[in-house]
Amino acid sequence: MSTVNVPKLFAEFPAATPADWRKAAEEALAGAPFEKKLITRTPEGIDLQPIYTAEDTARLPEMWPGLPPFARGTDPLGQRTEGWYLCQEPDTASAAAFNQALLHDLQRGQNAVSLPLHPAVRLGTQATGRGLHLATMEDVEQVLHGVDLAAVPLFTQAGIAAQLVTSLLTGWLDRQGRPASDLHGAVLSDPLGELVAGGALPVGLPQIYDGMVRHLRDVRQAGLDLRTVGINAALWAEGGANAVQELAFGLATGVEYLRELHRRGLSLNEAAPRFLFTHALGSNLFMEIAKLRAARLLWARAVGAAGGDAAAQRLVCHGRTSRWNKTVLDPHVNLLRTTTEAFAGIVGGCAGLQVGAFDECIRPADDFSRRLARNLQIILAEECQLGRVVDPAGGSWYVETLTQQLAAKAWTLFQDVEARGGMAAALLKGHPQALVEKTAAERLSAAELRRDGIIGTNLHPNLREKLPVVETVPPTSAVPGAAVTVQPLTPRRRAEPFEALRRRTEAHLARTGARPKVFLATFGPRKQHAPRAEFSAGFFAAGGFETVSAKSSETAASAASAALASGAPVVVLCSTDDTYPVLVPPCAQALKAAANPPLVVLAGLPATPELQAQFKSAGVDEFIHVRANCPKLLDGFLTRLGL
Repeated sequence: MSTVNVPKLFAEFPAATPADWRKAAEEALAGAPFEKKLITRTPEGIDLQPIYTAEDTARLPEMWPGLPPFARGTDPLGQRTEGWYLCQEPDTASAAAFNQALLHDLQRGQNAVSLPLHPAVRLGTQATGRGLHLATMEDVEQVLHGVDLAAVPLFTQAGIAAQLVTSLLTGWLDRQGRPASDLHGAVLSDPLGELVAGGALPVGLPQIYDGMVRHLRDVRQAGLDLRTVGINAALWAEGGANAVQELAFGLATGVEYLRELHRRGLSLNEAAPRFLFTHALGSNLFMEIAKLRAARLLWARAVGAAGGDAAAQRLVCHGRTSRWNKTVLDPHVNLLRTTTEAFAGIVGGCAGLQVGAFDECIRPADDFSRRLARNLQIILAEECQLGRVVDPAGGSWYVETLTQQLAAKAWTLFQDVEARGGMAAALLKGHPQALVEKTAAERLSAAELRRDGIIGTNLHPNLREKLPVVETVPPTSAVPGAAVTVQPLTPRRRAEPFEALRRRTEAHLARTGARPKVFLATFGPRKQHAPRAEFSAGFFAAGGFETVSAKSSETAASAASAALASGAPVVVLCSTDDTYPVLVPPCAQALKAAANPPLVVLAGLPATPELQAQFKSAGVDEFIHVRANCPKLLDGFLTRLGL
């Protein structure tokens, strides 16, 4: 190895400062506001800067992997010792099919068992219909036949039935002549998660907490390496929550469980190491990395403030790719989304990871889609070598700053929940649900306005694509004799409004052999009409409409004539604000004077209410523009056309 000092490269050039960069950027913007063009506001209320420097992290405390407050990971070696668990979850109709798929996947790289129990099983009630029904040791034998639990950990969300599920699993091992210690991983109680997901619990929370204590003590006395308390923060993300809300409500749930277990005689240091958090992973790469780091920091702060030792402060997290941003349309784009999400989960420090199949919004995953999801993780591990780097995001000025910002905002929201009596009390009053409903509405609005682009759905849709048939699963029946009820949180996907539109237009295509047609009436040279014509084509394509056009017109009469000749039931006038006062009224009047007048739409929003009223009185039915709700307007067009 050479010991010769190499001069600093480019040392002869003066170092550029943030102020120098800001000046150059403002000059390049040519008068456009810096804050509007280069600063991005996130749903969490965080302003993302265009560039981060050492100054942004100068005042942050020094942190190390494996040491409190664990933002950089709970292990000094990160994932280099064991990697992460590939917790893929077969979605099958029967126990036998599940077992077959599980054995197949375990032989091809999966290294953990994930059991998706039927919702009724998780509530300790009678289960019917699709899903894993785990009520007897015979059921366990069907599900796990041929699986060596000593070789792979088992993870399952068991709701309020965790003690029963653990007993079944250890009983099955005993019947095989295997020690109970073969069972390791997590059989998780999460009553508040079940409550907010389903809206009801069959027994009261005090009774459930008593059972959680018994379960934890039984597991500890048996010497099982098993986590028993789960915090499914991911369900908030699936309902449309932002990262701050997911962090805060997950933390508040964990603190609620610690408090209730402590009241029943379990010390914090006994209970906290048995906890497992589950977080959703979205496609905002750096936000998701920072979220997982912030979750560890928040947990360490809360547990440390309550007197917990370093072991109790270590948060262990399971990650699951989000369903919020997945699509039925152009579903292979979901592979790109899940790749980003899995990358974020690994870099962020997930101990276990489940990657959803690209077609999970459409149907139960088959062998092909399960293979792609599984191999995605294997490639990241074996080819990208992500597990060989300790805290890959550590030291990034951007990630470190974002981590602290998320943690600060989540801590404030957590304190608000605590001031309302804790998570259970807040849920009973509907406060967290209302906050997430508001956030979800705002995020859905961003998608409907097409500010939040969904490739293949509201941006660049493929109208030659055959819309897949979605296999629906009947909803779970209400809990009989519910003892506790709350307003449930509804899972959503941001693409659903556009998918509903496409189903309407595809049905019209199936009936008539043609899509609803839109004629783009353009005026003047290309530079005059192209921006709004292209915008209009994309706007209507998002709903499955076919756009057609002819040679650009110079007069209102020729444009109206070409539009009527096309036979399109919708005509969009495309030009500039300066030309509209002259062109729009006569063109709209000519179109409305026809025997079968089309809907007349103007591309752009006139600057004043008076001008809007003038165009309306001339025959314009609607205006489309960047602030228009795309699916709502298109749904209205279809209804007015009788489609």
